[in-house]
Amino acid sequence: MFPIAFHPIYQHPLPEGHRFPMLKYELLPQQLLHEGTAIETDFFEPSKLCNEVDVLRVHTDQYLEDLKELTLDKRAARKLGFPLSAQLVERELRIAQGTIEGCLKAYDHRVAMNVAGGTHHAYTDHGEAFCLLNDQAIAARYLQHHGLAEKVLIVDLDVHQGNGTAEIFQNDDSVFTFSMHGAGNYPFKKEQSDLDIAIPDGYEDDYYLSELKNTLPDLIAQEQPDFIFYLCGVDVLESDKLGKLSMTLDGCKERDRFSLSAFAKARTKTNAIIPVQCSMGGGYSPEIKTIIEAHTNTFRVAKSSFF
Repeated sequence: MFPIAFHPIYQHPLPEGHRFPMLKYELLPQQLLHEGTAIETDFFEPSKLCNEVDVLRVHTDQYLEDLKELTLDKRAARKLGFPLSAQLVERELRIAQGTIEGCLKAYDHRVAMNVAGGTHHAYTDHGEAFCLLNDQAIAARYLQHHGLAEKVLIVDLDVHQGNGTAEIFQNDDSVFTFSMHGAGNYPFKKEQSDLDIAIPDGYEDDYYLSELKNTLPDLIAQEQPDFIFYLCGVDVLESDKLGKLSMTLDGCKERDRFSLSAFAKARTKTNAIIPVQCSMGGGYSPEIKTIIEAHTNTFRVAKSSFF
């Protein structure tokens, strides 16, 4: 089995200007099935909405209450990027639950994927840039609370810095946050991750991959995590409307191949296999086929790396 979290709630209606970014959540599973990278039984629907207790290990009571009651002030609501609605909040809760359940499946299957997720701009007390609730942060705290992991490594290779994730885990040695992102891109005021590598605007495959390959294996060996989260946004592509790097599809695929192979080879201090959960993150190229191909590559190399 190749566990992949998916649910039709990802397709909830949005105003026309917000519809295009959501298409990938419909088309990606179709492509995976069409080419045989996944089969129907690989997909699972989150069994419920994320429990409030699990959310509140990361986010504040007031913020969650304002989301549920749709009482965010206008400025905070504008920062979300989406019109605030009950459907949107439900979507975020289900995505977070998909990441939690994916983590649990990763203990049996080594790796699990979420077709959505990667909401790394969500802070403890507010959301921004299409991120309301931080799915991987919520799942990391879930694992720790239930004694399933002590040391967690979050590897965030989206083109945008994981500022919310950095803020959530600041001064917390039990979760190591690594963000490799575009130097001149959003957020323009960066938070401080445990390790940040800022790639200058316009840099291409060779520079990016050299930085990654010189960093990631040593980082895993140094931190010796019990669990790894991977945020694999494809907005590093040259074609991306919201990215400022110049990576090719092949370069982005090599990023995933190298990272996932490093995760698959890694072992804990007791020589146990390290489970991995992947959330898709951003991808905003003008042509939907480019986005789907880049995301599909992540699933292809995950399958070849772990199975």
